[in-house]
Amino acid sequence: MPDVTEPYAPGTPCWIDLTVPDQQAALDFYRDLFGWQGEVGPPETGGYAVCTLRGKPVAGIMSAQGQEDQPTPPTVWTTYIATANVDDTQDRITAAGGQVLMPGMDVMTLGRMAVVTGPDGAVFGLWQAMDFPGAGVVNEPGALIWNELVTRDIKASTDFLSTTLGITAEPMEGTDGGYYALNVDGRPVGGMLSLDQLPPDTPPNWLPYFAVDDTDSTVDALVRANGNVLKPPFDMMAGRMAVVQDPQGGIFAVIKTKEPEPTA
Repeated sequence: MPDVTEPYAPGTPCWIDLTVPDQQAALDFYRDLFGWQGEVGPPETGGYAVCTLRGKPVAGIMSAQGQEDQPTPPTVWTTYIATANVDDTQDRITAAGGQVLMPGMDVMTLGRMAVVTGPDGAVFGLWQAMDFPGAGVVNEPGALIWNELVTRDIKASTDFLSTTLGITAEPMEGTDGGYYALNVDGRPVGGMLSLDQLPPDTPPNWLPYFAVDDTDSTVDALVRANGNVLKPPFDMMAGRMAVVQDPQGGIFAVIKTKEPEPTA
């Protein structure tokens, strides 16, 4: 069911957005790569662009604006996790060793948000929905399909996610034990792996995955548009994936999932 018609359960990744120096260039790039439609928003929203796929919201893109005497924020995708109460959740996060980078604030009548980190420094957002529940389409080509926490300490992150967001973690079936499923109410909503499986300069982060029809052709198109390939296409348990970087530095993964095995 790629179209989302119900509110996201607390603990579920529900939205992503990109902070980038050249907003229009990013809108053009993702339009060509994924078929998104979007334009720079009105001044009252800081120009925030809500990109759509088939007329449904799929991701946000905003211009990086540094505070006075502060450096411009880095180009980065931010994963937002649904919560019933942003303020209560950010209190639990600080009590559990995380940090609040942007305290809870209302976004007009759309919802309430905050930006926080876990104890390992991986940045993510919180979203308390009001008029806007989050992504209206997922799990189809051009849309978000998975979010993955890369962390220094699996045990500490498991405890943190459980205490603050009600997310449980367990080794994912079919893997060698080094990859964990993040579950909400017994349903997988994301994954987790240790930094020791990645290049040594990789920081803790939440990595978004976008579904595509063909991983190799998507990567070829990205390269032609001056993007970078960090991990070339390869086959894995869930399908064929690659880790890439847009021309301004935003890192994400693309995946063509495997077709379900016949049951009869």
